Amino acid sequence: MEFLTLHDAIARYVKDGDQLALEGFTHLVPYAAGHEIIRQGRRDLTLVRMTPDLIYDQMIGMGMARKLIFSWCGNPGVGSLYRLREAIERGALEIVEFSHGAMAQAYEAGAAGLPCAIFRGYSGTDLPAVNPDIRFIRCPFTGEELACIPSLRPDVTVIHAQRADREGNVWIEGIVGIQKEAVLAARRAVATVEEIVDDFGPRHSNAVILPHWTLNAVAVAPRGAHPSYAHGYYARDNPYYIAWDAISRDRDTFHAWIQKNVLEAAQ
Repeated sequence: MEFLTLHDAIARYVKDGDQLALEGFTHLVPYAAGHEIIRQGRRDLTLVRMTPDLIYDQMIGMGMARKLIFSWCGNPGVGSLYRLREAIERGALEIVEFSHGAMAQAYEAGAAGLPCAIFRGYSGTDLPAVNPDIRFIRCPFTGEELACIPSLRPDVTVIHAQRADREGNVWIEGIVGIQKEAVLAARRAVATVEEIVDDFGPRHSNAVILPHWTLNAVAVAPRGAHPSYAHGYYARDNPYYIAWDAISRDRDTFHAWIQKNVLEAAQ
């Protein structure tokens, strides 16, 4: 593990053609890292995320992705992601849709080094008809039919967390989502954090500590989850999400916004 600037961490560990997971479930979404990836102009990415929201709409709108693996996509509480929608309508983006539960199982299987995830699910649903990666097997012990999907092993996972200590151990508190499993499943992993501390302080039952050896790099990025929120640091910026609806609808408005707020943004 090494401490790097955000620019250097992305430059070193995120490459063209990667399968890339930026995880964070409503809470601790790694927006700053996503914006740095946009600035560095990565291409031909397979984006993985349980809940693609604004950050993936921005990355897809900039032509960075060829494929999206997901379980739900939208502007939370507002509506569609129009850059993503246009890319699908133009045939410019391949999509592979799962359920939340299935993706969680796939990350866990990847973290365990398994080739696939086996679980109860999808029985009686239409999704297997449009996703050939959803298959069914018989349990050799009970004869029960079980769902089976490929494990998720991203080339690189990027997460945001509240803090890291001087050794590079990373603390996530609040809604921890799938960050732990996504990091452990990845071949390379980067964490952005609000701050570096000498000691994490009192432990909490809803906190996860990722040991430094699970990560390749840690980068300090204050407000790195904005407009998402970081528990104990800042609240969710709901007006940002509401405003995105009009920005995303129009291609020229979108590109002007990206130019001003991402490409020209101070580091």
